[in-house]
Amino acid sequence: MIDLKGKVALVTGGASGLGKATAQRLINNGCKVAILDLPSSAGEKVATQIGLHVCMFCPCDVTSVKDVENAMDQIVTHWGRLDIAVNCAGMAALPQRIYHGLTKEVYPLSEFERNVNVNLNGTFNVCRLAAKEMAKNPPGPSGERGVIVNTASIAAYDGQIGTLPYSAAKGGVASMTLPMARDLAVCGIRVIAVAPGSFDTPMAQAGSEKSKIRNTEDIVFPRRYGQPDEFAHLVQSSVENQMLNGCVIRIDGGQRLQIGDRKTQKEMTLMKSKL
Repeated sequence: MIDLKGKVALVTGGASGLGKATAQRLINNGCKVAILDLPSSAGEKVATQIGLHVCMFCPCDVTSVKDVENAMDQIVTHWGRLDIAVNCAGMAALPQRIYHGLTKEVYPLSEFERNVNVNLNGTFNVCRLAAKEMAKNPPGPSGERGVIVNTASIAAYDGQIGTLPYSAAKGGVASMTLPMARDLAVCGIRVIAVAPGSFDTPMAQAGSEKSKIRNTEDIVFPRRYGQPDEFAHLVQSSVENQMLNGCVIRIDGGQRLQIGDRKTQKEMTLMKSKL
């Protein structure tokens, strides 16, 4: 088992939700953590509340090469190394079909590109630059120099109607896990992805009360939203357990997303009659 004490980690999207819980848990277990989040986020406030001796805020847009390079420089200058990278930064997609047979609306390419840019390209951007820093570390007893944990989603496997861009982006995160692990094996860097189901995050809270209830209907047990610290606990375990590598781990209470809600299914029937 990898000892987290003294390790240096970065967490993208660390100012809220899954990222914030992950940053706090890693610090509670002896890590020093850099929160990478947008300048407009609560990152500075969160780092100050946790304690600037163990937590720092690096204003960063994960899609920007310059921003991420600057963040890496800040981390290495401040703490001398980087051992763990956890990617939680992400965004929801505009809920709309690729083409709607009734309204004749076509999904905007710009919205698809924006979602993929943040959720997939941003994750890749951080991974490649984090790996560059981790590879400089002296190897541990088994040759390990670092660990990368990315956030996929069960939407990568069970994408619903109207979620195509998000599912495509998160599917990309899931699909690059094994080849990235193979690429970085020679450097002693492991790569894992975690695929959460319905969790109590700001993204989930933005939905209606009806949608929140609907989102728990497909969960086997426990039939509730997951708590961010439950996600963070899995991240901790993934970092600590050296035999976890090149895999995507679902954390969803057995949830399997269905095609869509009742309204969506009625629309499908109506469209079929009109096409």
